[in-house]
Amino acid sequence: MRKSLPKKTFATRIENKHGGGIPDVHVIWNGIPFWVELKVSSGNRIKLTPNQVAWNAAYWARGGLNFILVKDPSTKLLLLFDGCHGSEALDAGIKSGCCSRYGTFDELFSALRPRMVDRLSESCGFQPSLAASGAESAY
Repeated sequence: MRKSLPKKTFATRIENKHGGGIPDVHVIWNGIPFWVELKVSSGNRIKLTPNQVAWNAAYWARGGLNFILVKDPSTKLLLLFDGCHGSEALDAGIKSGCCSRYGTFDELFSALRPRMVDRLSESCGFQPSLAASGAESAY
């Protein structure tokens, strides 16, 4: 994933051997911070711990931007779950209908930016027109 990050992106890999469910990577992309849990499926299975599911659900519920990104080695597809869909990823695996599927990282990142802006608009009133123009907001 690191080699495929868009310009104006800074990513930090988090090594957490003690649990707690914190995702693998913290990213800031042109001013928008988000978390990504990285997984590789095994057959249909996506191995998530209860702590990972709980952390992602709680963070999302409070307006956070966080995702579970799964690579399916059999099809080479990238599956992207919103943080609120960790339990569906755990239960249904790669057959889940709660994910978006992409053939390349370019496709994924092209779709991800507008998805994040929409999420921020819904959760905290972020207004992309103000952010793009550099205008000050009331936040």
